[in-house]
Amino acid sequence: MVRRQSVLAIALASAALATLLLQLVALPLLLLPLDARWAWLLVPIALTTVPLWSLIHEGIHGTLLRDRRWNDRLGRVLATGYGGPFTLLKAGHLLHHRFSRTQRERTEVYDPAHTTWLAAARSYYPRLLGGLYLAELASVLLVLLPRPGWRMLVRRTDSLDSVSGLLLERVSRRDNLRRFRLEALAVIVTYTGSSIAYGRHAWLLWSAVGARALIVSLADNAYHYRTRLERPLDAMNLRLPRPLEYFVLAFNLHNVHHRHPGLRWHELRAAFAADRDELHLGWFTAIARQFQGPVPATADDVRPLPDADTVPEWTAQMSGAPSTSR
Repeated sequence: MVRRQSVLAIALASAALATLLLQLVALPLLLLPLDARWAWLLVPIALTTVPLWSLIHEGIHGTLLRDRRWNDRLGRVLATGYGGPFTLLKAGHLLHHRFSRTQRERTEVYDPAHTTWLAAARSYYPRLLGGLYLAELASVLLVLLPRPGWRMLVRRTDSLDSVSGLLLERVSRRDNLRRFRLEALAVIVTYTGSSIAYGRHAWLLWSAVGARALIVSLADNAYHYRTRLERPLDAMNLRLPRPLEYFVLAFNLHNVHHRHPGLRWHELRAAFAADRDELHLGWFTAIARQFQGPVPATADDVRPLPDADTVPEWTAQMSGAPSTSR
């Protein structure tokens, strides 16, 4: 069984790497010089964004490969093709598990006592329409920032209303910062080299990156939009036809993942059945309803319940925060 799981993971990762090599190398150097119509391949390639992220997500949780060193190495290679430093993506995602739906991370929720819907919308919609991924991509510009500069950024971004300060603090730790710089350089070299290879067609590459930005940013908070606050273990399971569920590596079973973060993607459906969990919305419905915009913290469907989840020990340990588990 262990061998079969490793073979499956390697096969999926190989398919993802082949797709990235097609986009970044083969298309500009081999195919476009033959016929510009090969550029249409970028459309299906963009649609592989969700399974690519799902594989990186497996690497973040250490469930891609059983050997942790090779798991992280493969995660870094996939993240380079994705366009984000693996160290930053990992720190950010683990903080998401720790603080989801708390004051630090409630993407669409605003406090009407302190701000207005319009003011909240000014930051909400740019994030929804590509801003989340573009921020991950832009993080590579921090590659040459000296350690005092990181400390200044941490101080300026530290807030009880955001995980940004916590994220930067974790990335700036000595070993993490060294890895981040190497990963950021790898992203810069990869995408600069690919842009040069595309030449006058470089706009095609960056249009595909823009499509990835839109897909990633639209999908990110769809599992949490208008869910209860102060329940970090909760998310929504979103309905997809079974072939598409396999295609996205069961990422649609997001509540199951939040409840059982150590499970591999192909184990989530069995856990869904064992927990007698439910499908809350259709995937495309959940994506679309985010365009309703920011939600006041006073709205009935997001106000915390009296039995709000406490934070489990494993999330506290990974995020470096104190546990509140009983």
